[in-house]
Amino acid sequence: MKPQLKEQFSITKKEWNGLLILLIIIALVLAAPYIYQGFHKDTTINEKAFAAAVAELEKANPQKKKAATPTALFKFDPNSATYADWQKLGLTAKQAQILKNYTTKGGHFRKAEDLQKIYGLTKVDYARLAPFIIIDKETAKPAGIVELNSADSARLTNLEGIGPAFAKRIINYRQRLGGFVNEEQLKEVYGLDELKYAEIKNQVKVEPKKVRKININTITFDQLRLMPYLNYKQVNAIIEYRTQHGNYSGMDDLSNIAIIDAQILRKIEPYLVFK
Repeated sequence: MKPQLKEQFSITKKEWNGLLILLIIIALVLAAPYIYQGFHKDTTINEKAFAAAVAELEKANPQKKKAATPTALFKFDPNSATYADWQKLGLTAKQAQILKNYTTKGGHFRKAEDLQKIYGLTKVDYARLAPFIIIDKETAKPAGIVELNSADSARLTNLEGIGPAFAKRIINYRQRLGGFVNEEQLKEVYGLDELKYAEIKNQVKVEPKKVRKININTITFDQLRLMPYLNYKQVNAIIEYRTQHGNYSGMDDLSNIAIIDAQILRKIEPYLVFK
């Protein structure tokens, strides 16, 4: 029995040497952090030098001004608030400039909720300012009827029921048309239905003289393709007919194109010139 146990638990010289080397390696690994600290002392930071370096970095890389910290919120009318007022209310320089540009271009706030229309003003900003908004009835009045062919987005948002999204759609459609020849064309703007039109029709007017005309004898396919009343095939037919028969002399020539009916001709006629 003893010889068997001795055989099981005895180790050779080679194995003993290997075990010894392993123990030495483990000891070195455990001692390494202490050895490193002994040879590498932490360098003490020179606070004055560090502060000077930070100042130089900030001078070389100026950042945008942060929002002014309001000392105390106060009652204000957004239609007459100055750039400085907006900053005193805790808005950033960019937000203050956007608001000032809006009112300078003719934008008006009829009620406190209209402030939420302004791009860049967060819900948190509005919730903080809303209790202090006081709108004077006189400053809230838009300056007359809005002319659709010259109004910018700020002016269009003065219309009751028209926010930034609708204002952008109206301007985009106006650019494609070349301008509005009558108010009812607003109903062709995406999402602007009969109910919405009835809500704003008495607030708008159109000056047809401001419409951008199209010279049908020189316009290219790509330019004419923007006209919303014509589809791809109709535009192609107009260009092809001109190539084959020469310049158009009037609407009668266009009526010879089979795929363009009388209704389409009536819609595009106010936009065409034949030079």
